[in-house]
Amino acid sequence: MTRRASGTGSVFPRRDGRLILCYEAGWSRKGTRSQKRHVTPKGTTKPEASRMLLRLQREANPETAARPTTVKSYADTWLPRVEQHLRPASLMVTRAAVRWIVPAIGTRRLDRLTPGDIRAVSQAILVAGLAPSTASRYRGVLAKMLKDARLDGHRVPPVVDDVEGVPLGESTRGAIPLDQAILILAASSERPDRSRWAAALLQGMRPAECLGLTWDHVDLERGILNVEWQLQALPYRVPRDRTSGFKVPIGYVSRHLEGQWHLVRPKTTSGVRYIPMAEVLVDWLREWYQIAYPSPHGLVWSDQGHPIDPKADRASWRAVCRAAGVPAYDLYAARHTTATLLSELGASDEVITAIIGHSSILSTRPYKHAREEAERAALTAVADRLGIGR
Repeated sequence: MTRRASGTGSVFPRRDGRLILCYEAGWSRKGTRSQKRHVTPKGTTKPEASRMLLRLQREANPETAARPTTVKSYADTWLPRVEQHLRPASLMVTRAAVRWIVPAIGTRRLDRLTPGDIRAVSQAILVAGLAPSTASRYRGVLAKMLKDARLDGHRVPPVVDDVEGVPLGESTRGAIPLDQAILILAASSERPDRSRWAAALLQGMRPAECLGLTWDHVDLERGILNVEWQLQALPYRVPRDRTSGFKVPIGYVSRHLEGQWHLVRPKTTSGVRYIPMAEVLVDWLREWYQIAYPSPHGLVWSDQGHPIDPKADRASWRAVCRAAGVPAYDLYAARHTTATLLSELGASDEVITAIIGHSSILSTRPYKHAREEAERAALTAVADRLGIGR
């Protein structure tokens, strides 16, 4: 039996042989979808019932039936609507995806999309030389847009939901082999900012968390980091017009630093966490505090007081990798290395997720001293494994 797309109605038989047509008819006063039913005359065939259902649906929803809607025309209204709720990083991905989707299948009608159309978008991205992971992310944006189109009452063939995913190939974000992680730390130990790379490899902090860390969130006496902000560039309301203000998603908490740079909350509540530091990192941060360029924003690591552009941060990481004689790993690989070493050393799942910041359950619990000591011991073991314990 062919499955109908969500929101396009249904046809099913009644005991007396007649057919019942069930279709959506707009919205109720309570804000819920209104559904209507229609019983066909005796002798009505399935094809006749399907045509009757389509007519009833168009009569009930004239705004979506006035003319066939193309992918481009729907994207033109969909993107401004969803971008009000998207975080900056998600907004960039969504906009970039639409710039590929529209040229590839923009002229296609929503109600006539085929699996080949969905594949055409991914193929265009891959042929252009973009990474499979990028094609996969953009496929996700397309899927979200088509889902919203159905919710808006447009007919989208359900068969497009079953298209196979994009093969991702080998990831560059896997954990760094232990011997190479040791070489990286050894190479970074010759740099004044060695605490920056220790925070990545020993503490499992995200790059944006490191760049958004301020000294008032570092307790060197207790050896605790309070992670609750990330560095993020917010887009201007009008591109390149610095007087237009910033496009801030609804419900988004941010603190302006300078230019486009803001401190923003982590994507999930589990990202807000306290992390006990390995003793060697406490020592290195004390040294760094004495020589670091003073930042008017209180940033721990800065570019002569200004926020560090993530591109420059990644370039510095690649320079450390080159000095260590190892491949230029993705900076996120340092975070995965922390989690992998913690697991290999026998740290509990609770301790690992509390350090890495992935568990939404842990974020709601009070911070317990016993767990703090377990986390510190685990991170100290990681430092010993990496050859920089004391």
